[in-house]
Amino acid sequence: MQTQHADPRREKYLKMTTTPVEQLILKLSVPTIASMLVTAAYNLADTYFVSTIGGREGTYSVAAVSVAFSVMALIQAFGFFVGQGSANTISRLLGRQDVPKASELAATGLFCAGVLGLLILILGEIFVAPFAGLLGAKEAFLPHTVAYLRWIFAAAPFMTCSFCLNNQLRFQGNAVYAMIGVVSGAVLNVALDPIFIKVLHMNAEGAALATAISQTVSFLVLLAGTFRGDNLRIHLNRICLSAENLLAIIRGGLPSLLRQGFAALSVTTLNNMAGIVGEATQGIDAASLIAAFGLVSKIMTTANYVIIGLGQGYQPVCGFNYGAKLYSRVRKAFWFLVKATAAWCLVVVVFGELFASRVVNLFPDAEPLVKQLAVTILRFQCATFFVNCWVVPSNMSQQTMGWTASASTLAMARQGLFLIPFALVLPRLFGLIGLEIAQPLADFCTFLLAIPLQARVLRHLSQPDGEAEA
Repeated sequence: MQTQHADPRREKYLKMTTTPVEQLILKLSVPTIASMLVTAAYNLADTYFVSTIGGREGTYSVAAVSVAFSVMALIQAFGFFVGQGSANTISRLLGRQDVPKASELAATGLFCAGVLGLLILILGEIFVAPFAGLLGAKEAFLPHTVAYLRWIFAAAPFMTCSFCLNNQLRFQGNAVYAMIGVVSGAVLNVALDPIFIKVLHMNAEGAALATAISQTVSFLVLLAGTFRGDNLRIHLNRICLSAENLLAIIRGGLPSLLRQGFAALSVTTLNNMAGIVGEATQGIDAASLIAAFGLVSKIMTTANYVIIGLGQGYQPVCGFNYGAKLYSRVRKAFWFLVKATAAWCLVVVVFGELFASRVVNLFPDAEPLVKQLAVTILRFQCATFFVNCWVVPSNMSQQTMGWTASASTLAMARQGLFLIPFALVLPRLFGLIGLEIAQPLADFCTFLLAIPLQARVLRHLSQPDGEAEA
């Protein structure tokens, strides 16, 4: 049997703990940022091409896509739960040169992702109509939402597996393979959107079909990537559903599940409250307000993808070096990430506040009321965007290092602890303005919580290299 020391991957893994962290982060961040921006492009493409339908039909279709975003977030939650749950541990195992155990965990994680995706498909297809209503779809655009969701549910197993493999490849330090998988699906999605939406006149349903096909192709490309280069091979005979492996996945992935799960719940809450506020506010209808929040969500998600891309380049560096107990390198990498994301946040804040109208006009065929509402919402959300330069690096550090309790608390803070209560209470007190300020207030409260949580982590990382983990 081949020994760990003879493994050809050993030299590469050693480089992860010896190359300057700034160089490593930038090298790993370039493909992850590229893949995230491409992902943002095809997310925007769905909304853009749907908005070009124009008129009420266009607004209803955009509202349907906005409501269905909760389901996309839920599917991503389970994919990231298993993907990051296995990948965080994989990176630490590779930092300790334990390749066989890492390979076993990779196969087990992918199997679990497929099972969860299959469960989502079955339950989603059975209860699609009541589920759409629960998410906030009103009678006027309920048929659009149901048609969209059927295709998304059909592709759920491929999507959860795709998110899982993407994370596993990144945490092995092979971000290029992860990028190829994401980009291939994204390019296909952008190409199919106008065909299904405009040429075949499938409207919102066409956008969902394009997404389903592209996500399936992305999964197949990512799976092929696991059998190339020095990536861990996925073999069915390495699946091991032991208590140890399942606990590692749960501990490592719980923050992602809480983060994405509460994101889905918060979007549902916002959509339902937007419907209530829209119906109660003179001159505004529910579909227009939901569509406006949907447009801004896609814009802000795009801006946030750069931060996430930088953080994803940081995570394998953090995991490898924390596993090797090189705490000084982890500290240095963390502060480099904070500075890099702060620079990007400053650009977004300035640009968003000064040019909000021009940004919203990227959707020229949206109704005037939708664009008017979106401009105000965008300016409010840009006001507190800067806090992400501390919150995101802190949460990624804690999760990658295996600090499950702290990472889980911070992961659910923005969407669960703050945004959902604010979205439920503030609109009832202040009407439309209360709904608009709910998200920026949640951002600021999350920042205040993140300061002491990450300060504790940094104190732990101040111990000499090689000391036992806490």
